[in-house]
Amino acid sequence: MKIYGITGTKNAGKTGLMERLITEFTARGLSVSTIKHAHHATEIDHEGRDSYRHRTAGAGQVLVSSPVRWALMTELRGASEPALDDLLQRLDPVDLILIEGYKQAPHPKIEAHRTETGRPLLSPDNPSIRAVASNANPATALPLFHLDDTTAIANFIATEVGL
Repeated sequence: MKIYGITGTKNAGKTGLMERLITEFTARGLSVSTIKHAHHATEIDHEGRDSYRHRTAGAGQVLVSSPVRWALMTELRGASEPALDDLLQRLDPVDLILIEGYKQAPHPKIEAHRTETGRPLLSPDNPSIRAVASNANPATALPLFHLDDTTAIANFIATEVGL
């Protein structure tokens, strides 16, 4: 499977770019899955739901299934967070996996950047970043795309991974 990432600082436009890229690649007929890294405890279900009650009662894994979707939640219960490579192996085969976050992982990525954040580019200190998508023109030697130019960014990714 082909893997490409979107990274950047908080509020840099990562999730919006991911959403547009998923739409673009699926419109091209490609199958796409995603992995999103969060730095905080992420709740998929909420208090009062049966699955929540199962987890809080002590279940290590809870699988919820319906006619529309299924989801498997695994409680780490103090164990280390799985490595990205371990998580990738859990996904069904697709044409492209887009990864949001995981700044330090070695897979190739594009940095989303918004000047309003007041934060500098990550790319000068991160060799896995291959291009920058920004709402301005920051100084960079890397290929630079406008943050909203989804087609050009998707074309770049497709060329990079050989799709």
